[in-house]
Amino acid sequence: MPVITGQQYIDRIDALKTYISIDGKVVTGKVSEHPAFKGIMQSQAKLFDIQNEKELLEKMTYVSPTSNNRVGMSFLQVMTVEDLVKRRNAAREWALSTHGLMGRSPDYMNTTLMALASAAEYLKDKPNCFPQHLLKYYEYARENDLTMTHTFIEPQVNRRKFYFEDEDITIAAKIVDKTNEGLVIKGARLLATQGGITDELLVISTNGYDVGKSFGFSIPSNTKGLKFLCRQSFAGGESAFDYPLSSRYEEMDAIVVFDNVVVPWERVFYYENLEVANSFLNISGFQTYSLHQVLSRQIAKTEFVLGVVQSIVNTINIGEYQHVQQKVVEIIVALETMKALLLKSEIEAKRDDFGFIRPDFPTVQVAIQMFPKIYPTFTEIIQLLGASGLMSIPSEKAFNVDDGDLEHYLQSFQDGGKERVKKFRLAWDLTMSSFGTRQTLYERFFFGDSVRLASALYRSYDREELVNRVEKFLKDNN
Repeated sequence: MPVITGQQYIDRIDALKTYISIDGKVVTGKVSEHPAFKGIMQSQAKLFDIQNEKELLEKMTYVSPTSNNRVGMSFLQVMTVEDLVKRRNAAREWALSTHGLMGRSPDYMNTTLMALASAAEYLKDKPNCFPQHLLKYYEYARENDLTMTHTFIEPQVNRRKFYFEDEDITIAAKIVDKTNEGLVIKGARLLATQGGITDELLVISTNGYDVGKSFGFSIPSNTKGLKFLCRQSFAGGESAFDYPLSSRYEEMDAIVVFDNVVVPWERVFYYENLEVANSFLNISGFQTYSLHQVLSRQIAKTEFVLGVVQSIVNTINIGEYQHVQQKVVEIIVALETMKALLLKSEIEAKRDDFGFIRPDFPTVQVAIQMFPKIYPTFTEIIQLLGASGLMSIPSEKAFNVDDGDLEHYLQSFQDGGKERVKKFRLAWDLTMSSFGTRQTLYERFFFGDSVRLASALYRSYDREELVNRVEKFLKDNN
């Protein structure tokens, strides 16, 4: 089938009747009508409608090599640098629609699956590995325009380097049986963003020590025994005035519980192979390709932040102060640096061992080092510039019954009271609401702990030629 529409996405998720629990209650009826999921599902549906727009069809889709149907550009395997550019342009179109506030828009997981499938050859002839299953699933997801969530990490029970769970107490998900039907999984994993509102759950284990926790598979979200236990919703309400962002882009995060879930053999990519579990993500293009998509989104998000900041500057007329100019320039520098890194990753792209083109890995590693550090600064800049204006934000209801006082006393240099408050409520929801603070935490740890990421860059960045240059300089001056 060709790419789906937004309504098809909503209907498909509603029909699954996935087990979703929030605030201690299991969601019944249509999940798309539940207050915690309504806004985000409507925003996600818009993305599918965008790729069906006639003027964007060439940008957002390509012709499937197997069905000749139009399929999502985020599934495109990369044979040339031009393919990277196509992927970036499509990712940017979706990111602009969400202002970069949806970290798990469908193209992120589509990119992840594409990267794994592009390295499926690595699994060939390895024990308990099924590269043909991975390739078949990639094609299935591409041809049906599936949405996916994922879990990559275990619950935070004990973060010691060499922690081994008590065999009699199952917490982290592991294989507890193997039957003719498939693997039997019991336990929990973290942290499924958009858990419960996608077609499928992709599970990739990177456990380093326990063979029973080494597996990779994907299953439908409504698989028997699979539960999504959600945190408290950060959607403050449906009012776009009061909650301009959380009412639209609150993605929800969930603990995934496997209650003796049977994973059919045809959905298993690998199992009980520590070498593969510990290396497949690194050997595949997962990090490189996904960071290319992530950087496209973060650029759109930074542009949105810059727009919000300049709106505050304009409405209260503080642009003549040098300290204000310096703060705005800080965001501009970050934005232009990230745009340059994205282009550099494409210019210096290289062909991998599997015959595909990947963005330059050190370049995107530098980008993911920078953004988690600079994004909290964006939040601080908005708070410093907005000051008391971020607290003087009456609700939409207050303005609806206002006798003129709010409109008069909350006016600004540029706007009337209601328009001024609307801008400041946007800034508040971006940086100070539950939704906004979750955005900051999310960007801090989007790809993992910054110290661990720095260590990875330290180990992988080639500096030998630079050392040789220094040695040659010293030798030549003897």
